[in-house]
Amino acid sequence: MNSSDSAPGGAQPVGVIGLGAMGGGMARSLRRAGHTVHVVDVRAEAARAFTTEGGFACQSPVELAQQCKVIISVVINAAQTEAVLFGENGCAGAMRPGSVFVMCSTVDPQWSAATEERLAERGILYLDAPISGGAAKAQAGQITMMTAGRPEAYQKCGALLDAMAAKVYRLGDRAGAGSKVKVINQLLAGVHIAAAAEALALGLREGVDPDALYEVITHSAGNSWMFENRMPHVLSGDYTPLSAVDIFVKDLGLVLDLARSSKFPLPLSSTAHQMFMQASSAGFAKEDDSAVIKIFPGITLPAAKPGVASIPIEPKGKAK
Repeated sequence: MNSSDSAPGGAQPVGVIGLGAMGGGMARSLRRAGHTVHVVDVRAEAARAFTTEGGFACQSPVELAQQCKVIISVVINAAQTEAVLFGENGCAGAMRPGSVFVMCSTVDPQWSAATEERLAERGILYLDAPISGGAAKAQAGQITMMTAGRPEAYQKCGALLDAMAAKVYRLGDRAGAGSKVKVINQLLAGVHIAAAAEALALGLREGVDPDALYEVITHSAGNSWMFENRMPHVLSGDYTPLSAVDIFVKDLGLVLDLARSSKFPLPLSSTAHQMFMQASSAGFAKEDDSAVIKIFPGITLPAAKPGVASIPIEPKGKAK
């Protein structure tokens, strides 16, 4: 039986591609809202695990498209999104006219606009919908979505967006505007992480107790959401990635590409990008982005503290 035929009244069958830190939480938020959720992940075990929560696992994006008129893609970058859509077993060829593809990755805004046009040629609607908020917000259905797309796309998936997000910003009626705002958000996120790491590194160099420094800064004007959220990773010596160093190599690269296209100077972004590049080339590419602190010489970082959570459950500031 096609599971979409058994969806409860008012519910909507929806597909989610990518069950990482964000996509997994988003899929669960959709389930809690009563929607029938089909999932695909490169890790087959992750998709199978979701079936124990009432979801349906598909083998490929094309199989997903045969079940759902709305597909939400939560993969890492434009290359992975391209593969999901147009690669072998990609979903674009199986999506019916009038279906909606919701693109949640951080990508070049021009690429996003071009993808909208490519899908429109097939009669498929497209929503440029980058996300922010982190894994905890995704699990709670409280992420922020920076969206742009045609009114018809919103009409078909508005309830789904509301199930996943506390804030859904509508930034334009064509793709690209959402991605531009997300790129600017990532400018601030990357610079703030780099600045937070630099500040804590200086404190360590000067012999300040790092836990005391964290306590003072998080109750002072110099605090930022990124300092409060990321520096506990350093204090506990836990660099398990929720957002890896290489994510900001990519995202700050997108920031600089966007600015370069209009010859706009971004000195702080350029410096932060070089810091993440240095951390990546030093072997920390897959570690948590707070590992950018490891590029600073002459400091002794806190050792790992087994059993100590590195991430505040709810930072005092607003979500990333």
